[in-house]
Amino acid sequence: MHRSPPGAHPCCVTARPDSGGSCPDDARDRVLARAVVSAVEALGGYAGGVYLRSESPELLRLAVCTGLPGPLFGPWWRVQVNRPYPVAEAYRSGQSVHLADEEAAMRRFPQLMAGLPVPFSSLYEPVTGGPERFGVLFVLRPATPGRAVGEADRERLRDAAQALAAELAALAAAGDPVVWTGDPVEIPPATPAGGAQEAVDRLAQALLSVDREGRIGFANSAAGALLGSGAPRLLGRFLWEAVPWLGHPAYEDHFRGVFLSPVPVHFAARSGPDPDRDWMTVGLYPGPDGVTVTLEPGEEPAPAPDAAARTDTPADRAAALYRPVALAIALTEAVTARQVSAVVTEELLPAFGGRQLAIYLLNERHLYLAWETGFPQGFLDRFDGVSLDARLPGVETLTTGRPLFFESMEHLATAYPGIPLDADVGARAFLPLIASGRPVGSCILGFDAPRGFSTEERTVLTALAGLIAQALERARRYDSEAALARGLQSALLPRRLPVLKHVDTVGRYLPGTVGMDVGGDWYDVIETGAGLLALVIGDVQGHGVAAAATMGQLRSAVRAFALSGNAPDEVVRGTNQLLIDLDPGQFASCCYVLLDPGSGRALAARAGHPQPLLRHPDGRTEVLDLPGGVVLGIDSGGDYPVTELWLEPGAVLALYTDGLVEMPGTDIDEGVERLRAALAGARPSPLTETADRLVAEAGSTADRPDDIALLLASRTGGDP
Repeated sequence: MHRSPPGAHPCCVTARPDSGGSCPDDARDRVLARAVVSAVEALGGYAGGVYLRSESPELLRLAVCTGLPGPLFGPWWRVQVNRPYPVAEAYRSGQSVHLADEEAAMRRFPQLMAGLPVPFSSLYEPVTGGPERFGVLFVLRPATPGRAVGEADRERLRDAAQALAAELAALAAAGDPVVWTGDPVEIPPATPAGGAQEAVDRLAQALLSVDREGRIGFANSAAGALLGSGAPRLLGRFLWEAVPWLGHPAYEDHFRGVFLSPVPVHFAARSGPDPDRDWMTVGLYPGPDGVTVTLEPGEEPAPAPDAAARTDTPADRAAALYRPVALAIALTEAVTARQVSAVVTEELLPAFGGRQLAIYLLNERHLYLAWETGFPQGFLDRFDGVSLDARLPGVETLTTGRPLFFESMEHLATAYPGIPLDADVGARAFLPLIASGRPVGSCILGFDAPRGFSTEERTVLTALAGLIAQALERARRYDSEAALARGLQSALLPRRLPVLKHVDTVGRYLPGTVGMDVGGDWYDVIETGAGLLALVIGDVQGHGVAAAATMGQLRSAVRAFALSGNAPDEVVRGTNQLLIDLDPGQFASCCYVLLDPGSGRALAARAGHPQPLLRHPDGRTEVLDLPGGVVLGIDSGGDYPVTELWLEPGAVLALYTDGLVEMPGTDIDEGVERLRAALAGARPSPLTETADRLVAEAGSTADRPDDIALLLASRTGGDP
């Protein structure tokens, strides 16, 4: 990590070899440093920095920062542009992000506050010049609860970002790519910490003054004696090097907190190997220029009365965090609102010792009960459908955006006189479910006994409520899209197949059981008007509304080309060109067979689709070997050769999509052989029973990622 020499001016930076700078006097580094320092000073901040684009279009890197010790904030050096963080949103959208306090940050970016659960204000301004997006300039400063960021401060940061963008654009025009490839350059404070009065040196309590880079600027005599190195030998060293036991991961959150927030912190830390004797009481007192650290011998902290004892080893901390992390991971995999609620029940309640859970979802200014567990039967019905005007904690937590914690049922009854209670003893937490600033609903957690809620628990619960809200919002969109896709699929598949002389046809469709449940598989039977019958089956890549819509367009195109009397290869070529012209970002496979029911003569063309099966009248069943072309939507010059077939009376032709023969962990050829054997063993008539038998095995699979389409055609008469 780069360190500037003591007393250096904050704009005098030296680029690291891996920081993207080309020389010690690199112009870009000076431009960035000057912009960061001036922005922090203009907005009354204590820290700030600038993120720049990297060689990867999906990644931003912290290029320059001031007022933050690098080792503590390493996890935030790299930010993916598609992640729900304010830096990424400002870069993606090109819009400012202003977070006046922790509540504003919690509502919009719960993931940020889950990692930095302390009160502070942060402002982010995109650095753009015309079409160029260089990065994001940000400033951290004390929180201003209940007071939004003023217009003057917004304008100051905007002016600083525009000035920086102009200088970076000039560098880019001169051949500098303006991308960052390494670790950030740290700018030391303009005035190092230190200068304590002589009286402090006479204190029995050890005292250290640390600047915002983490460097010790003053140590009294007691600190030198306690740490065994003498006060002068501590000066200029970084705190975690001079006092290595303070660098333990168990204490990182405390130090991050005081470098972001003006709130003092006290905690017990183990300074040696003896768990019974080697304990210190540590006090951290933050200020604009740094942090005052006090050290004195202490005792091992007693376990909290209402929660598991605080642990100091990384393994214990990981165990304590397991449930919330497991919840966050499981929420990413939950698809429907019911699945989200089940995940919350299985992961959130055990993590905090809860017994009751209720989730209400907002719809047209009313809250409706979506999920409950642990409450007396029928108790919550009286609250189902309540208006946002009602004075109830589940309503007010959503309308205000603030979580409400009641350590006993008496506290709840006092705050809301006359409210019905489901128990006389217990505790309740009411959490707002807000996703990206949009109200989704509210969540109620119930506990069987009175209990306190520590600051850490309140922060984690509020952040997890944000994740739950985002999962529910995603599930709601999924449900809406799935309903639309199912409607499209139902409307676009043929409601009935034509009844013709000398040939029977039967179709089957089964949606997948994983994901959107609907896809782009389709089949059709078309009377061409010349006494011929077109048998069509196709499969559009993907699932959901887009796949269903593309399927409808292709089905209409095939029908139009077929009714115009085109040959099979012309039908497939025309459909391929249409898909390329539409450019939906998808491709499709297709098999088209033009059958003469009277003679049994058939002409077939195939575009990347599984080979059809043919069951002869004697029961012998073969996988046809039809030459074919590439899938539709790829090559406008694709060639689709035509193959001549003959279907004798009693023969059955089977067209299908790959969902019928693909199974996880097995080769597709095994699935095709299994289908061939099933068709060979089936009775040739009635054809409906044959179709049901062929899809029965695949239809019984609970975990089926793809949908299935099957079309059977059997000759029942005509010329042999």
